[in-house]
Amino acid sequence: MLKAVILIGGPQKGTRFRPLSFEVPKPLFPVAGVPMIQHHIEACAQVPGMQEILLIGFYQPDEALMQFLEAAQQEFNLPVRYLQEFAPLGTGGGLYHFRDQILAGGPEAFFVLNADVCSDFPLSAMLDAHRRQRHPFLLLGTTANRTQSLNYGCIVENPQTHEVLHYVEKPSTFISDIINCGIYLFSPEALTPLRDVFQRNQQERQLEDSPSSWPGAGTIRLEQDVFSVLAGKGQIYVHITEGIWSQIKSAGSALYASRLYLGRYQVTHPERLAKHTPGGPRIRGNVYIHPTAKVAPSAVLGPNVSIGKGVTVGEGVRLRESIVLHGATLQEHTCVLHSIVGWGSTVGRWARVEGTPNDPNPNDPRARMDSESLFKDGKLLPAITILGCRVRIPAEVLILNSIVLPHKELSRSFTNQIIL
Repeated sequence: MLKAVILIGGPQKGTRFRPLSFEVPKPLFPVAGVPMIQHHIEACAQVPGMQEILLIGFYQPDEALMQFLEAAQQEFNLPVRYLQEFAPLGTGGGLYHFRDQILAGGPEAFFVLNADVCSDFPLSAMLDAHRRQRHPFLLLGTTANRTQSLNYGCIVENPQTHEVLHYVEKPSTFISDIINCGIYLFSPEALTPLRDVFQRNQQERQLEDSPSSWPGAGTIRLEQDVFSVLAGKGQIYVHITEGIWSQIKSAGSALYASRLYLGRYQVTHPERLAKHTPGGPRIRGNVYIHPTAKVAPSAVLGPNVSIGKGVTVGEGVRLRESIVLHGATLQEHTCVLHSIVGWGSTVGRWARVEGTPNDPNPNDPRARMDSESLFKDGKLLPAITILGCRVRIPAEVLILNSIVLPHKELSRSFTNQIIL
């Protein structure tokens, strides 16, 4: 018997995902046509012996989240439950706080997945590795180039046994090109080190004699408090994957993740990919179109386009490397490239909405998405264009490398700006 835990965080996280996270919790943002964490749940549901999937976070259980959970339970015929933290407890605090629910029924092991990653989730391969050599912690790792590895948790392994000998979260100098994917397989005894961290935190808070800081005792960081401490002690091992993987920290990385998942649909969900049909729009590459969307036959879509529920795409529209969300309207002859068009937004005739991609170097097989800040030297860096909810773009204007906050009605062109 197996279980899975998906760590979804909470509203104070994901600030780099604004303004899109204003409208929907980040884990429910559509990537390649389905909510981000549906990819996780689909992967978990396919593992033989999976009995329950738990979501842990500190979002308020609003209507959108509850509807998603109910739909997921029906679709995958598995219990999918949300456990709400009383406060932000870090990547490990929620696991310890809800240990009784996780261990109920006596699972032999449980997967732990961060919500903000895109992957092909080689969970069965991880399970096989775990059963060949049981240890409390098995981490999924992949490779990054020397420079970008500094942005991740870095793993030094024994190449023969795959034991994690050293672990450093976001090191200041190069440690290893093997990085942590944020996907784990834990044995039940993995909760013992979390208990030790909790008790140590509790003692420290009591020594400080500060009751107001008491809730902090429950905060446990898997990476710094557990992995770094236990590395080299025969408890943590790594399984290296060569499959797709990326973090989803910003809107730009969501667009890149959409491309990765759309490509994977050719194998996993070919029914989700639009096909060119006589009298229909021209499809180039991998494109997802929701069944309720209305797309004019003269539109040209793709590659790597996702069109959401109730979207209207007019005659002569050109769409490439973009996500168009629920209820948006693209009027005749608009051009949308490397952009995300928000819920209910309207782009006028002959307007052009364009961003600058920040894709990994295609000539470097170990390259990952750069996690640069929005600004450099006080200027907005060129990046994808994001239109928030219910933005109105007038006819015949250019919106380039800009972020438009929700409910704005523009009257002219903008380049490299945040429109508040």
